Amino acid sequence: MAKGSKKDVMFERMQEQKKEVKVVRKIVFWIALVLVFLVAIGGFFGYRYIKSALEPVEEESENTVEVEIPIGSGLDTISQILEQKGLIKNAKIFKYYAKINNEADFQAGTYGLSTSMTPDELLQSLKTGRVYRTPVFTMTIPEGLTVEQIAERVEAKTTIKKDEFLAYIDNEATIENLKVTYPEIITDEVNDENIRHPLEGYLFPSTYPFYEEDPPVQTVVETMIDGTKANVIPYLGTLEENKKSVHWLLTFASLLEREATAQADRQTIASVFYNRLKEGMPLQTDPTVLYSLGEHKDKVTLNDLEVKNAYNTYQNKGLPPGPIAAPGAASIEAVIDPSKTSYFYFLADGTGKNHFAKTYDEHLKLKAQYIDGK
Repeated sequence: MAKGSKKDVMFERMQEQKKEVKVVRKIVFWIALVLVFLVAIGGFFGYRYIKSALEPVEEESENTVEVEIPIGSGLDTISQILEQKGLIKNAKIFKYYAKINNEADFQAGTYGLSTSMTPDELLQSLKTGRVYRTPVFTMTIPEGLTVEQIAERVEAKTTIKKDEFLAYIDNEATIENLKVTYPEIITDEVNDENIRHPLEGYLFPSTYPFYEEDPPVQTVVETMIDGTKANVIPYLGTLEENKKSVHWLLTFASLLEREATAQADRQTIASVFYNRLKEGMPLQTDPTVLYSLGEHKDKVTLNDLEVKNAYNTYQNKGLPPGPIAAPGAASIEAVIDPSKTSYFYFLADGTGKNHFAKTYDEHLKLKAQYIDGK
């Protein structure tokens, strides 16, 4: 083949490659143009959708919707309630809008809200606590009370006697009805034969408003369970992932509530209990002994530690069969998000301050310093 022919062939190939490159460039250009167009259209419609979702449901409406925001409700719960009541168009968009604007500290209560209100107006109302009705009275249940102590508080504020309250919450029919009403949090676990009171730990500690002079016992009980539901619902996904139940959570949290005096202590004590459970060690927490005895004592004796009872964590490994008191939000959160430590022991000195140790020898030294030496 002549040299000229080879050059011609090479030239033709180069020309073909140039044509191919031009074609590829055109294809890439048009693909990019189409993508930009699609992104622009998507952005436009996305903007329109979000803008629409943040507009009042009925701008000219004068109708008022009564909305109950339970004690301890978070932004997720509040957004869902507002959507269910027809006050907002999209709970997720409302929630993210509130988060972007750093809105928090919402007040529980009964509100009169309108479908003509903007998200900003709704958020402002929920933050200021402008309630639709003024409660006839309020009742405060402190953290760490047992159901028997709660019954005494109820008797002091209402016409419901302590025995009547306890009889209602221990009644088998009551428990079965509540399991139907609150399937997310009340399950067959409360029916364990070793449990003293099925609803121990399920009556959330808070200040509750009541809107009638003599609320029936069912209203009082379910108001408190609503508080527990509002504080537990955000953690259901985490519990499911870890194959744990709400009963387990409330039981664990009740131990922290009775042991700790500060949030940092709750998280550290939670880590101690986690570490001991992992190693198969008994929890050995004094409040479970007192609950086993059914009485309050300033000091637990060695004889007390021997009491034969399912709640006694000196005699039984693992958690007790159920909660020993009503845990608050801080204790519940500490179970979900404990500190990461290597502690296995702790004790409280005469001032109530907790001291932590990694080994039994360290624990004995702390005991000699803060307990025996006093």
